[in-house]
Amino acid sequence: MNAITVRNLPPELARVIRQKAKQERTSLNRAVISLLEEATGLGRPTNKVVLHHDLDHFFGCWSKEEYEEFNEALREQRQIDPEMWK
Repeated sequence: MNAITVRNLPPELARVIRQKAKQERTSLNRAVISLLEEATGLGRPTNKVVLHHDLDHFFGCWSKEEYEEFNEALREQRQIDPEMWK
């Protein structure tokens, strides 16, 4: 197996690598290899469920009235027009 030395690693990048190693309960070496595999598309396929958090800031921000208004609009849109299905 080849060894590569990386110099002048930016502190933020080092923090991310340590964080990944801690989350995955693995070594720093394994975390770096995993990140490199992911970045190059050479990673091993996993059955991990990917969670997206890009809309999390919307969670819980509607008032009860806004929620009811939205649900009413959905109810109207979900009604089937029998004339269209003849």
